[in-house]
Amino acid sequence: MAWILLVLAGALEICWVIGLKHSDGFTRPGITVVTLLAALLSLGLLAQAAKTLELGVAYAVWTGIGVGGTAIVGFWLFSEDVTVARVVCVSLILVGTVGLKVLSPQ
Repeated sequence: MAWILLVLAGALEICWVIGLKHSDGFTRPGITVVTLLAALLSLGLLAQAAKTLELGVAYAVWTGIGVGGTAIVGFWLFSEDVTVARVVCVSLILVGTVGLKVLSPQ
């Protein structure tokens, strides 16, 4: 169950980071509220997952999902530059995140 909560927390991290871009520096009230709620929910789910999982693993997986997912969404949604080097780097983050899950004793 902790891993499911952690994956949901990571997905919400992607949402709130994208919300940062769309909120225009927190000048758009509706999007700002959604962004802040997603951030709070993400942290809350991370906290719940960290009750069971090792803290370092939980945090690394949470940030890995957030970084990798946000980069992929940035490539797709915001037409950010997709270069071989960037794809390799994001792939390494995702491989490391999966590796932490696979090698975790829980």
